[in-house]
Amino acid sequence: MADVDSYSFTTTKVRKTKKVTSSKRRESNDGGADVTITEITEKENHIPSLTNGISRKQSGEFTKAMNKDWHSTHFCCWQCDESLTGQRYVLRDDHPYCIKCYESVFANPCEECNKIIGIDSKDLSYKDKHWHEACFLCTKCHVSLVDKQFGSKLEKIYCGNCYDAQFASRCDGCGDIFRAGTKKMEYKTRQWHEKCFCCVICKTPIGTKSFIPREQEIYCAGCYEEKFATRCIKCNKIITSGGVTYKNEPWHRECFTCTNCDTSLAGQRFTSRDEKPYCAECFGELFAKRCTSCSKPITGIGGTRFISFEDRHWHNDCFICASCKTSLVGRGFITDADDIICPECAKQKLM
Repeated sequence: MADVDSYSFTTTKVRKTKKVTSSKRRESNDGGADVTITEITEKENHIPSLTNGISRKQSGEFTKAMNKDWHSTHFCCWQCDESLTGQRYVLRDDHPYCIKCYESVFANPCEECNKIIGIDSKDLSYKDKHWHEACFLCTKCHVSLVDKQFGSKLEKIYCGNCYDAQFASRCDGCGDIFRAGTKKMEYKTRQWHEKCFCCVICKTPIGTKSFIPREQEIYCAGCYEEKFATRCIKCNKIITSGGVTYKNEPWHRECFTCTNCDTSLAGQRFTSRDEKPYCAECFGELFAKRCTSCSKPITGIGGTRFISFEDRHWHNDCFICASCKTSLVGRGFITDADDIICPECAKQKLM
C-alpha cells in the first residue's frame, strides 16, 4: 500500500465587519417618541489563506443594527417588510421603518402648505399644529415667526405687532394698546394705562386715590368739588353737609341769618322782603303795620288777624270799644276822633 501524504488544516471563521453610519434626529416636542435614523453600508469580507496554501472564500453576509446581528434578508421595515440593508431607516418604539413608511405613518402635515414634514425638515409645533420651518409665518404680514414671540387668535398665528394691532385691548384715554407688562387701571367696562388714568381737569394721575366719575369723565375729589359741588349763595364756599335751601338756593346753616340782626334763621320762623330773609322781630320792627291801639307791629306770623279801617290798623284783640272795652270784631262801630266806640256807647254819649 503506497504511502499517501495527508494534510490536516484548521479553518478559522472570521466574522464579517460592517460599516455602520448613524445620525440622530429628535422630533418636535409634541409628545412623540424619539427616533433614530440609521444608514447601513455592507462590506464583504474574505477568509484569509489557510495552512499549506489551501484557501476558501466564505460569504454569509449579515447586518448589525439595533445592537443585534441580522441576516440581511431579515432586517426589514416594520411596516412594508422591505429590506433595510444598505438603506436609511428610522427607529421608533424599538421598531425600524424605512423612510417612506415612517413619513407616511408618523410624519405631520404642515398647517400652511399641507405637505408632509419629512425627516429631513424641522417640525415646528404649537397647540397640536405643525409647520415646516419655512412655513411658520405671520398670517397677516407673512414675516417668519421662528424664534420670535407670536400670538394666536381664531386658529391663526400672528407676529407680536400684527396681533397687537388687531386684537390687543386699548386704553380709553389715549387709544394705544396695552403691551405685555403694562399696568392696567379698570373701572366698570373701561380701562386705562396708569399714566392715562388721571383727572380730566388737573391731569394728575389718580392711581389708588379717590375719584368721582361724571358723564364719562374722571375727576379727582378736589377738582370735582371745585367744579360741581354745591356752594353757599352767601359765602360761595362748598356745602359739605347740613345746608338749607331758600328760594331754591343753597345756604350753610350758619350763613342763613336775618338780614338785619344776623340771627340764625335755620329752624326758626322768618319772612322775607325784597328777596331777603328777616326774623319775625326785625321784620315787624322794620316793615310791619302798627296797631293803632297798642302801637305794636302787626306781623301776621302765626296766623295773627287784624282789622284795617281807612289808614288805621288794629290787632283783632285790640279792636275794642274805647268806652266799654267790648270787642268790635264783626260788629258795627262809630269813630270818635281817634277812638272807636260801639253803637250803644255812641248813643249814651249823644244823650
